[in-house]
Amino acid sequence: MKLNDEEQAMLNGELGEPRRWAIEHMMAVGRFFDAPDLVEATQAHIMADTESLGVAGVEFLERLASHPERERQVRIPMITDPRGIDFCHYQRLRQTDEMAALEQRAIDAFEAFGIMMTNTCINYQTIMPPVRGEHLAFGDTGVVIYCNSVLGAYSNFEGGPSALAAGLTGRTPRYGLHLDANRRATRRFRVEHQPRYLSDWGALGGIIGARTGSYWEVPVIEGIDAVPGSDELKHFGAAMASYGSVPLFHLVGVTPEAPTLEAVCDPQALAAEAVTEADFEAFFARYGGKGEKLDVVVFSAPQLSLLEMQMLADLLDGHKLHPDTALLAVTSPVVAADSRRMGLVERIEASGALVLEGMCFYQSYAREMGAANGWRRLMTNSAKLTNIIGGYDYLPTLSNMENCVASAIAGEIV
Repeated sequence: MKLNDEEQAMLNGELGEPRRWAIEHMMAVGRFFDAPDLVEATQAHIMADTESLGVAGVEFLERLASHPERERQVRIPMITDPRGIDFCHYQRLRQTDEMAALEQRAIDAFEAFGIMMTNTCINYQTIMPPVRGEHLAFGDTGVVIYCNSVLGAYSNFEGGPSALAAGLTGRTPRYGLHLDANRRATRRFRVEHQPRYLSDWGALGGIIGARTGSYWEVPVIEGIDAVPGSDELKHFGAAMASYGSVPLFHLVGVTPEAPTLEAVCDPQALAAEAVTEADFEAFFARYGGKGEKLDVVVFSAPQLSLLEMQMLADLLDGHKLHPDTALLAVTSPVVAADSRRMGLVERIEASGALVLEGMCFYQSYAREMGAANGWRRLMTNSAKLTNIIGGYDYLPTLSNMENCVASAIAGEIV
């Protein structure tokens, strides 16, 4: 790979061991993907929950963080994905002190690097949203697909080590979606049934993601009657990335690179595949359970926006949850603070629900929490969460927020 003088100095160890490790890692990733060189990144976002890191991963971070401050400080703004622990509520969730202790060690290491503990997967709604053409090194799949598609920024899916390496060097390999040629549409979908709820948008993302099924395919979608909002696109993209590993989509007339279909593809060379009402019905039918006892309702993956928090508070006002059903509302620290100031947290928790901040349900020892609390049947409006949580020994049900709340009150799926 071609290096400039500064990058070569990093590789030679002249700027410290953390940067030498980081540039070497960037080069290894770049060689694998045939990147000719490195591109300057302006922001980095790291996924590194302690359930995934384990003790060995935390020890790795601690070793790098033990170097002198001038050698270990990140060079560009760097933020964190949701964590695995809400320290105010972990005991109520029946997470262990050992889990919390490992989490604290990871946080201490991140802070030593100068990483900002934002603990969010909705940074594009809350913290310095990137702009079109900005080169990034972002980790969370929902973050990457939103920033690429809705904002027109450039990022690949970055694993934890690669995101950290980008933060330490200010560089990322020039491959994949950092190249304009790879951002052209390769699959075309026409929507023939309009999504209404956030869960519908997630279902649409899941349908298209499963059909596309490749990091290197780029779907373009036409046929949407009304411009969706940020929360709709959040659920849409997060599900598409989860079901299909897709990092970029184009929505004709909505997303910045696709003012027209012709801007992203040759319509004559790309036949449209229909997404019908029957496709939606089949998708939801996979996550049924009507009439079954409901153990837990989870609003997470992605974290809730302020508007979603207000919607949830309105639905819960004047109601109490069934005594055998828990409801967890997961949001970012920024949104949680605003929600407290506006009285939304108080209204939500008056029902018996619990607001969690800075974490993500499936990155928070979900299997252990399920076993400790006796949770098996889980209901959510997040298609992404339904796709993931079955692997943690849950039986997921997907529906809109209104049905989720009604079910939590009834104690069974309605």
